[in-house]
Amino acid sequence: MTVPMEYRQASRDFDAFLVDARDTAMLQTTNQAFTMAEAVLTVFRRRLSVADALAFAAVLPPVLRALFVSGWDIAEPVRPFAERDVLTREVQAFRGDHNVSPQTAIADVAAALGRHVDPAAFVRVLDRLPPAARAFWRP
Repeated sequence: MTVPMEYRQASRDFDAFLVDARDTAMLQTTNQAFTMAEAVLTVFRRRLSVADALAFAAVLPPVLRALFVSGWDIAEPVRPFAERDVLTREVQAFRGDHNVSPQTAIADVAAALGRHVDPAAFVRVLDRLPPAARAFWRP
């Protein structure tokens, strides 16, 4: 079997996502977009069961999938979803001095992510998740 294209083009696809996230959030660099995306994914992951998180990860492109599970302590208690402003502050607190995520970070990453996943698969996995998890990804 040949190497699937999603793996062959993983770096190129990830770079395109970072540029999209950078431009959507009006950030200066893809390094800033990386930190914002990592923070948003981490804040979301903290609120899912292992099974739900793995189902969500399965619909992400390979590098975003790796970023989503990177550094995951599965023994950490699942946190409850909260109001958007509380979640945004958690995103902005991620890596403190190295994070310039805007107030719109979650919506910005959601919008960019929506342009880089299979839309039908993304909707199917979100439909399996609790309502608060679905609301998290509304741009």
